Amino acid sequence: MKKWLFIFLLPILAFTYNEEPQSWIRINQLGYTPDGVKVAIWCSKQQLALSSWQLVDAVSKKVVSSGSSGKAFGTYGPFKETYRLNFSSFKKPGRYYLQAGGATSPEFTIGDDVYKGAADFCLRYMRQQRTGFNPYLKDSCHTHDGYVLYGEKAGIKDSTRIDVVGGWHDASDYLQYSTTSANATYHLLMAYRDFPKVFTDEKQANGLDGKNGMADVLDEAKWGLDWLLKMHPREDWMFNQIADDRDHMGMRIPKQDTFYGRGFERPVYFVSGEPQQRGKFMNNTTGTSSTAGKFASAFALGAEVYNGVDTIYSDLLLNKSSSAFSFAVKKNGVTQTASVKSPYIYAEDNWVDDLELATATEASAHKVTWKRRMSRLIQYTKTHKDGYHLPNPGLFIGGSYTYAKQEPITPWLGSDTAKHYQWYPFINIGHYELAKQLKDKRRDTIISYYKEGIERVWNKAQQNAFYRGVPFIWCSNNLTTSFAIQCYWYRELTGDKQFSELEQANFDWLFGCNPWGTSMVYGLPSWGDTPVDPHSAFTHIKKYPIDGGLVDGPVYGSIYNNLIGIKLYEPDEYATFQSGLAVYHDDYGDYSTNEPTMDGTASLIYLLAAKEAEAKPKKK
Repeated sequence: MKKWLFIFLLPILAFTYNEEPQSWIRINQLGYTPDGVKVAIWCSKQQLALSSWQLVDAVSKKVVSSGSSGKAFGTYGPFKETYRLNFSSFKKPGRYYLQAGGATSPEFTIGDDVYKGAADFCLRYMRQQRTGFNPYLKDSCHTHDGYVLYGEKAGIKDSTRIDVVGGWHDASDYLQYSTTSANATYHLLMAYRDFPKVFTDEKQANGLDGKNGMADVLDEAKWGLDWLLKMHPREDWMFNQIADDRDHMGMRIPKQDTFYGRGFERPVYFVSGEPQQRGKFMNNTTGTSSTAGKFASAFALGAEVYNGVDTIYSDLLLNKSSSAFSFAVKKNGVTQTASVKSPYIYAEDNWVDDLELATATEASAHKVTWKRRMSRLIQYTKTHKDGYHLPNPGLFIGGSYTYAKQEPITPWLGSDTAKHYQWYPFINIGHYELAKQLKDKRRDTIISYYKEGIERVWNKAQQNAFYRGVPFIWCSNNLTTSFAIQCYWYRELTGDKQFSELEQANFDWLFGCNPWGTSMVYGLPSWGDTPVDPHSAFTHIKKYPIDGGLVDGPVYGSIYNNLIGIKLYEPDEYATFQSGLAVYHDDYGDYSTNEPTMDGTASLIYLLAAKEAEAKPKKK
């Protein structure tokens, strides 16, 4: 009887199995907060009209809310029709799913704690990127760095040995860049300063298990600061990068490298302010400001954060901030990275934003440390006739505002494309740090710069259901994260919530509300669709998880099709959702969309900390 029943049902089962879905509902897999914006995207390969949606309790299976589907947004990427399903008015915590037009979403949670621990989770990737002693491997790597190049004008003989061991590997390769490391350090310090209660203490300073009385995010930030101190050991010495693209000889777990002709030593490129080698070409370096400005900012914020923690370290950082700024204005212009074998570099083209942030952060640091240093001033003048003068924070503010007016809008905002890291950082942090300190009309001017940049993206975003206005260039997820932070800062500075849905759309994109329906963060959430085969030696060779790493993200099909050395190793599970507009592959062979980056992850840590802090229920 069972045999005949099985044979009878087989054609039906086969038909059901082969019937591919044509419609999907994309959600933020992390979930939604009760009082926050809650939007999912219905998307279909068919030209269908959608009239309504239902929100269903995942436990009782009862419909708890419903609504009109609203405006049809039409074609986007692989889809012929798309709608935004806005259920923000429903605020009851619980476990739910959406259904509409024959599609059912994955289950998701509404609650105050949906983002709890996410920022700390992403710190796992930062620790795994450490060089010198690596706590994940419980082993050391790159302990012989390095020998100096391009330092002759500063009196450093070519190939001079210098100790610059430490810091983070930049991505899945093992190069190290001062620009990305300083920016990452700043974001981590900012995250601790702005949201200290979000972070826990589960690790020692060396990254191994055990509490040390310090939030883990601050331990990680200090790891970055200590390396930056090595990269700026004297007032007239500063270094831009360790190693170059000869690193790309092959994937390997980090140990020691012998690719550079000096045993285990790697080259350390001096910030010369002059063009340096780029294969057959020279890079377009024009000055020292972009790199040195980032040093100055990280040191100044470190001085502020450590003012009440370690006063000796705070004073060291404040002094280093001043010398780094002097190095920055020695020759105004940008310092680009150097490459030997391939044309891919960090082609940064702007620098006034770095000096704006440096001066704004120095102003804040001097204000915060003023009382303690004033006490020292009194003691000093009692014994020294020549006196001792403290800098005037107001001078820094004036200088910062002057720089702000020179680049009011970060140039990629509203653009369709840009070179790799052409406008870096991807957000003007200086506007935020400056606006917080201004009390006059200049504050309104600075905030208007943020608003105009957001509006440029919004003009494009409002034309599609995903509210996507960020270009699909290399590291598009980093741009998405930065733009969400800019929207958040604008809202914090003004109380204006008109861009809240746009802000949330960019955040949701990173965690599954995108055409591919996948999170862009390895292992987050643990129950969701996330990268499992990134372009990483840790996962590819040893099957080690790279928890918390933010991958590069989708790129234009035109970019992907013209990159060197791209090869997919497995069938594409997202083939249905690829299009000429953009592609994303969860495949080791795709270094353009699926490689995690250290600086992008650090920026995401700030964003996740902001979201967790905002989600916490307010005490009555």
